[in-house]
Amino acid sequence: MKKRKTLRHVTSKWAKTKVLLKSRTMRTYIPETRRMSRQSLQEMLQLYGMVYIKPNSGTYGNGVIKVESGSSGYSFHAGTKVRSFGEYDEMYESLSKFVKSRSYLVQKGIHLLKYKERRFDLRVMVQKNTSDRWECTGIIGRVAAEGKAVTNVHNGGKLVSVERLLSGYASSARQSSLVRRLRRIGVTAATKIHARYPGIKEIGLDVALDGGLHPWILEANTRPDPFIFRKLKDRRIFSRIYRYAKAYGRL
Repeated sequence: MKKRKTLRHVTSKWAKTKVLLKSRTMRTYIPETRRMSRQSLQEMLQLYGMVYIKPNSGTYGNGVIKVESGSSGYSFHAGTKVRSFGEYDEMYESLSKFVKSRSYLVQKGIHLLKYKERRFDLRVMVQKNTSDRWECTGIIGRVAAEGKAVTNVHNGGKLVSVERLLSGYASSARQSSLVRRLRRIGVTAATKIHARYPGIKEIGLDVALDGGLHPWILEANTRPDPFIFRKLKDRRIFSRIYRYAKAYGRL
């Protein structure tokens, strides 16, 4: 029997996505995702009108590009610039200059909720606690910088509490229910990925919410930044995250 590697950090987004897709429970939270090619990108645009392409291996939102199609043609949003084209092939050739020879994925685009006219998503932190059990230790919002399609802090995103972000979309009771759901999703995702990669001790889920407040897992990170949680007013959250990370040797 082939022994599984005890990796602490799994770089392939596709590998982690495939693990989650095997779970009937988790599948309802995963936007359709494929390996990107000229054909798969065109098919996904025909299906959804808006998609995101992202490097299979990469961090901080680098290389993530929003691609759209409509009655007037095609466009893609890379960094702060939007480029428009009349034909698909023309757009794809220009896009290829950004992608180059790297392996990319194409994912159904989720229309993110907005805070002060800027898109936001959530980071759900899950860690092995000192009893060696998975625990959701924190959730924080990330608001995209002006003119950018990605929310990552390293790409200019701003950190905001979940309560503030959701105040315009849900009552206090519904917010509490949603947070409990996100915590369950986080622990389940960590359990599934850990079953395939038993060396991991932490995951950070990037979760989008659509207009119906349905959670969509955009990505699962196995080396999430714990220090973003220092921005929360409740100091106990970062204190716990730090304590667990130190216990399993991350810090």
